[in-house]
Amino acid sequence: MLAVFICRGGEEILNLEKQFVPVRRRREPKKRKPIWMTHKVVKLVTKKRRVYAKYKDKDHPAVRRIANKSMKEIKKAKKKFEKQLAKSIKQDKKSFFAYMRSKTKARPQIGPLTDSTGHCMDEKRDIAEEFNNYFTSVFTVEDSGNVPEPIKIFKGPDSNVLRDITISVEDVEKKLSKIRLDKSGGPDDLKPRLLANIYEELTGPLCCLFSKSLKEGVVPDDWKRANVCPIFKNGSRNLAENYRPVSLTSQICKVFEALMRDAIVGHLEANELLRDSQHGFRRGRSCLSNLLTFLDKVSGCMDDGDCMDVVFLDFAKAFDKVPHRRLAKKLMSHGIDGNVRVWIEQWLTGRLQRVGVNGSTSTWQQVTSGVPQGSVLGPVLFLIYINDLDEGITNWILKFADDTKMFGRINNSQDAEGMQKDIDRLVQWSSEWQMLFNVKKCRTMHIGKQLTEIEYRMNDRQLDTVKEEKDLGILIRNDMKSSSQCSQAYFKANRMLGIINRTIEYKNKEIMLSLYKSLVRPLIE
Repeated sequence: MLAVFICRGGEEILNLEKQFVPVRRRREPKKRKPIWMTHKVVKLVTKKRRVYAKYKDKDHPAVRRIANKSMKEIKKAKKKFEKQLAKSIKQDKKSFFAYMRSKTKARPQIGPLTDSTGHCMDEKRDIAEEFNNYFTSVFTVEDSGNVPEPIKIFKGPDSNVLRDITISVEDVEKKLSKIRLDKSGGPDDLKPRLLANIYEELTGPLCCLFSKSLKEGVVPDDWKRANVCPIFKNGSRNLAENYRPVSLTSQICKVFEALMRDAIVGHLEANELLRDSQHGFRRGRSCLSNLLTFLDKVSGCMDDGDCMDVVFLDFAKAFDKVPHRRLAKKLMSHGIDGNVRVWIEQWLTGRLQRVGVNGSTSTWQQVTSGVPQGSVLGPVLFLIYINDLDEGITNWILKFADDTKMFGRINNSQDAEGMQKDIDRLVQWSSEWQMLFNVKKCRTMHIGKQLTEIEYRMNDRQLDTVKEEKDLGILIRNDMKSSSQCSQAYFKANRMLGIINRTIEYKNKEIMLSLYKSLVRPLIE
């Protein structure tokens, strides 16, 4: 009944939107209007065309007069727009890059794709289906008959177990008021702009619905559906495997997920349940803290004259492969039970997804594993799932979400055997919890003056040894020199300077300094 009530509520909001929210229908122009163009400029340009059509002479006084007037207004509008763009660059970088893209003729699009048989697909519907088939093919088929028992992380009193959360009107109003207008709506067609403008009226009803949903453990079907957008990573644009699936889900559900996430994170932090090795999706931690910790350990070893071996680990499609029953076990081992655990299980069960490409969508397909990339709650659930990865590991280990590296002092054969045993423990963990490593992308690096050139194996395959590896966006070399990273930073900063130079026409000191501080200097630093 709750799911039906919520569904009808969403339909009612959509009906009211169609009835009362004004819609301006406009014809799509042949050539897109520049984003800096004001209404006054449009009027002057239109008038200039009419005057020219009348006299058919560009040197006619009337034509020259209106042309000069329109040119002055165009320059004024561009200058004002670029000044505002630079002024708000720290809060809104998106507008700058939209302005930059508007000046280029290059329009990279998704597709065409090549399937497993080598056949090239260029129809939008076929491309969307190929993406959805690939994204669903990587899901884990969970071994439900052999679910291991996780180690007990939460060891506090039973009264501190997170079984329920209190949802207040103030909390819901606070989350609704922070909805970003530039985000896309989900499959329920409720747009963020609409919700942001009527959030005061929605706060009370949504508070009741959220509380009821949590109490009864019922999740509406609209909250379990996702429109998947393929985001290109690297490699060939013609292969579906080189794209990352990002889920666009219900904005209403995201508000509830945010409330749930705050409660779970508060429980984990208050009881110190997340290990210090994890730096991803945590307050006060970042890529920088991860790298500083790693480099501090490495430099300490080098100062002591020791050698160090680093194993860079790579999970295969980590977020999409989380098995749901095993995740439920991990939640209980972290002191998360009751209504909270039941709601999360229901939220993950029976999910559907479809892929949208260039205005065309695929058919709906079942989601049998994983936590949605693009959701609010998904990253926290993933941290819980891999939290005990370093259990029993004797060497150092650092994680940023699924990006993991293990390293330690390797001065003799006993140290090397210890590292190999730790690799074997990680392989055993990945097998038990069905979170497999992509062995082809796992690599080792030997650091130190007296390189011990030891070979390590994973799943009976020798790991590749590298002299340089990108870790969290930074190039790490085995001699710990920063020349490669400095060159990369220089080229990135130089490219950004080129983009600014090509994009901005009125290069006064105020505009250029603001853009430099926000877009160029961070790359160098």
